[in-house]
Amino acid sequence: MPAGGAVQNWANRPDSAATEAVRDKPFAGCGIIRSEACVPASSAFRWLRLIPLHDLVWLLLFGALAATTERGDPWEIGMLAALALVQVAETKLPALVSQEGRIFWNLLKLVLGVLLIWYTGSHGALPGGAISSRYWVVLSLPMISAATLLGVGGSLVFSLLAAGSYLMFLLPPFFDRQRLELDPTGISEIWLRAVFLAMMGNLANILAEDLRQQNQKFRRTAEDLAEANVHIQEAEEAVRRSDRLAALGQLSAGLAHELRNPLGTIKVSSEMLGRSVAAENEVAREVAGFIATEVDRCNSLITRFLQFARPLQLQLENADLAQVLDRAILTAEREAPGIAVYKNYAPEIPPFPMDAELLERVFYNLVLNAAQASPQGGAVTVKTRAAGGTAEIAVIDRGAGIDPKHMETIFNPFFTTKPSGVGLGLAIVSKIVDEHGGKITVESELGKGSVFRVLLPIERPEVNEPAGPPHEEAHSGS
Repeated sequence: MPAGGAVQNWANRPDSAATEAVRDKPFAGCGIIRSEACVPASSAFRWLRLIPLHDLVWLLLFGALAATTERGDPWEIGMLAALALVQVAETKLPALVSQEGRIFWNLLKLVLGVLLIWYTGSHGALPGGAISSRYWVVLSLPMISAATLLGVGGSLVFSLLAAGSYLMFLLPPFFDRQRLELDPTGISEIWLRAVFLAMMGNLANILAEDLRQQNQKFRRTAEDLAEANVHIQEAEEAVRRSDRLAALGQLSAGLAHELRNPLGTIKVSSEMLGRSVAAENEVAREVAGFIATEVDRCNSLITRFLQFARPLQLQLENADLAQVLDRAILTAEREAPGIAVYKNYAPEIPPFPMDAELLERVFYNLVLNAAQASPQGGAVTVKTRAAGGTAEIAVIDRGAGIDPKHMETIFNPFFTTKPSGVGLGLAIVSKIVDEHGGKITVESELGKGSVFRVLLPIERPEVNEPAGPPHEEAHSGS
């Protein structure tokens, strides 16, 4: 057997000398820096680690009060223990953390404090009874708790209750006038104690109110930072999307121009072939027709590429948003006749600078996509509203919705879920909206539908009307 194995077996024997040595020296082998595993894990130490420090302080303070009782009265010690238990358990029971629960805990502490003062005064040798009890200060516990947890109103109520409970011991059932005759100095002392209780409650409320205000500031700051972080992430995503669009746009433009010439040659050749083939050769003529049709489809696709890649030149003019929407909806209804489109326009939106032709293309794409996503006989709703200097246009459908994993990519070029789609429709829509200084967002839930929102600025610093080439009439469905 190897030497290492012999040493291991010897050390693992429960009756070996090594075990006895380790038992006598619990930190042996732990090194200079002792880890948590090297600390002797006695049951008392484990329990102490489970008790929060402030609870341990409360237990020590009440233990000190119990240790200084004059006669060691078990009832007096029991009431002190009950007060300590209530003070520690106040925030430990989830069912009593509500506003009503906090009121209950404070009332319970007040009742226990009054009982402790009454018991030590009536069963002791104190002159005058309970009014002379040394435990009058425990009435400050419910006041301070109310100040920290219940606000100004709760602090005022419990301050009055605590002061009134203490002054109650001046009444005949509690006050023994045969053993103590109050002189002006004694009366002044009692009133001073009552006022001092109220002062403690007010001071605790001031400190707690400052803490509450600081917490509110920190909470607002945290919310602002979280909102700013969301905006930063959205801006970063927009920048990344713009970079992707720019790169793909340049690629599309170069590829489109290179493809136009051979496609033109192919189409002319197919037309010449169709004219030169004998009339009885129907198969050849049909094939020539297929070639021309497919060339036209490729040309249409190239046109979309160019629309996406070409820098837009907005022709801004004051236009009525409702009229632009009506034209787009009318065009979309022709292609989706089985869908009803409901309009809900806000009349307060004034005419504002826009490129009406480009925005008509935007709304046409959105309405057509919504109609295609809706079941046969379904409905699409188009709503507008003015929202803080912007016009918000919402296109709502009740279709199948968008898969959450596609939400971040639906505006990327060439992304589509349609079998015959190209994936440029929403990319072009996003580009046109961005050029208008607007924003497009989408909300969707599977099985319930989608909402596309377009936000357009109503007021622009200046309206430029560059003389650019007219916009192409073709619409780009996704």
